[in-house]
Amino acid sequence: MRRLARTIAIIVVILVLAPYAIAPIYRFVDPVSMPMLWRRIAGQRVERIVVPLDHISPALALAVLVAEDGSFCRNRGIDLGAIREAVKQSGDIGEARGASTITQQTAKNLFLWEGRSFVRKALELPLALWLNLVLPKRRILEIYLNIAEWGPNGEFGAEAGARWAFGKSARDLTPYQAAALAAILPNPVRRSAKTPGVLVRRLAALYERRSIQFAALDACVRSSTSAPSEDP
Repeated sequence: MRRLARTIAIIVVILVLAPYAIAPIYRFVDPVSMPMLWRRIAGQRVERIVVPLDHISPALALAVLVAEDGSFCRNRGIDLGAIREAVKQSGDIGEARGASTITQQTAKNLFLWEGRSFVRKALELPLALWLNLVLPKRRILEIYLNIAEWGPNGEFGAEAGARWAFGKSARDLTPYQAAALAAILPNPVRRSAKTPGVLVRRLAALYERRSIQFAALDACVRSSTSAPSEDP
């Protein structure tokens, strides 16, 4: 029993530490997310076309920051203020709600599982700090935009999402179309940018307005050829 327990403990330690060894490689290698991996194991459809950030409309990057993580360029992978507020608002013991930065969501999609729990959060937070340490902000956002789920039938990444919803490349999205894609990120199965309901249309309009108002939120991820904009 002791030998078995020792073996199990070693396996658990390896599984917990493996992402820390793998993460720096993603600076140069395009990763596959856990949701994509599980769909492939289950024989379900996965559609993804990896594109560099320069081939994604800046309007989409900005809309996603507006919708998901307004402090992305300032935070270190986590937002402690948002986490404290989410804990206060948690309605059930054992359930942690919201407050995930884009870096946290990237860590979760790459290495962890779906669902809300303090166990997953406990693993996610140090992973997010590590990703922020070993990967540039621009690369973190580029990975996120290429692994986020953006359609109801296995459409992953901005390129597949844009083609499914609007029949065009992610680089050609209009500001409103980009905002509509950002609006469905919490649940791309129930929400649709292709046939948007009232909620998606309302959120898309809101994110489009805020993208104009807070045009400097993406300052840390702009390419060197992009013209700087003033702080909001």
